[in-house]
Parts: sequence; C-alpha cells; structure tokens
Amino acid sequence: MKRIVKLILIVALAALVIIQFIRPEKNRAGYETITAFEAETKPSEQVAAILKNNCYDCHSNHTTYPWYAEVAPFSFWLDDHIKHGKGHFNVSEWESYSAKKKDHKLEEVVEMVEKGEMPLDSYTWLHGDLNEEEAKLVIQWATLARLQYKNQLEVTSK
Repeated sequence: MKRIVKLILIVALAALVIIQFIRPEKNRAGYETITAFEAETKPSEQVAAILKNNCYDCHSNHTTYPWYAEVAPFSFWLDDHIKHGKGHFNVSEWESYSAKKKDHKLEEVVEMVEKGEMPLDSYTWLHGDLNEEEAKLVIQWATLARLQYKNQLEVTSK
C-alpha cells in the first residue's frame, strides 16, 4: 500500500512539473485596443480606473496577468476565465458591435453589477471587489452611455 501511495505521489509530481512547460496563449494586445470603447462610452477618470482594475483583464484583448498566471494549473483556469469573459463581452471589439448589441452589452453590465455577479467571486478573492460607491458609478455611467445607442436605434427604426 505504501508503494502505491508513493508511486501516485511521484506520478502526480512529475505531471505537475511537466504541465509547467505547457502554456496557454496570452492576451498581449496593448491598451490602445480599449481606447475606441472609452472614447465612445466616455467614462469619467474614476469609472475608467474601475473598469481597468476590475473588467478589462477578462473583457478585452489587454490583460494584466498576475504572478500566478505563470503556474499551471492556475494558468489554464485563468485562461478559461478570460476566454469565457471575452466571449460574453469584449471591449476591444466594441467598434464591430452594432448599436443594438452595444446597448444590450451595457444593459448587461448594469444588470450584472446590480446583482453583484460582476466581477466574479473568483476574481474578487485575490483582486478585491467593487465597493458600493464604485458599483453605483459604473451603473450610472453604463446607463448614461446606453442613451446614445437607444437614440440611434430610435432614429433608424423611424
């Protein structure tokens, strides 16, 4: 029995070492991929900082990776979160969205922040959560930013 446990531990250690050489591809785009989104939605400096610190890592092509992104299996877990986040909403692709989609994405931002579902708990454990005031600012900004898309939709539907 001791031999089996020892063999399992050796195999697990070997697998852990080997997996360190397998790296997921990272988001390497610069902050400039976010500028069109910010130029169009016009967040205040405070809201822009909140978005940068809490949203862009998973919802853009520009990610600031923490140290543990270099350690497997955390690197794979983080990569999965980023791919999932970008699949739902990627501010780096903002220019390719229609007015209807932009309005809908900002509506989702409001809903997710109001419900406390964004940022994800797994993100906030290490990075901190939005406080009440920050959440309120993000909701106000997104609600205001939506107006321009609602107006565009009304004009085109007439």
